[in-house]
Amino acid sequence: MNYISYKASRCLTSFIRAELRWRSRGGCFPAAHLKSSLTMTKLLEWLFGVSLVGAVWALVTFDLLDLSLPQTYREVAWPMPLYLLVSFGCYSLATVGYRVATFNDCDEAARELQEQIKEAKEDLRKKGLKM
Repeated sequence: MNYISYKASRCLTSFIRAELRWRSRGGCFPAAHLKSSLTMTKLLEWLFGVSLVGAVWALVTFDLLDLSLPQTYREVAWPMPLYLLVSFGCYSLATVGYRVATFNDCDEAARELQEQIKEAKEDLRKKGLKM
């Protein structure tokens, strides 16, 4: 038996043992480690949402499905991306403003940083640097 087949058999054996342990506890082993690979990232969520809104906007604005919508619907839908962009900008600005206004001061961290600065200055003075 060569080294690679030995390692493969050891890996397979340990996998089977782990699965048997999980099954004896009433669990399902293979699905436990797959959950992290099935989650959507925030970027994908945003891209999905924007593409969905864009598709609906195109369908309503250009009447691609021949829904025979009234002209007023198309007139309202045409500038909708601009309204959504301005609304998103206002929301972002308000969120940043709120987070800045409620930013917590860290007095303990500030004191620790001041002590570290004093230690660094003292160390530099010992090495002959004049400030």
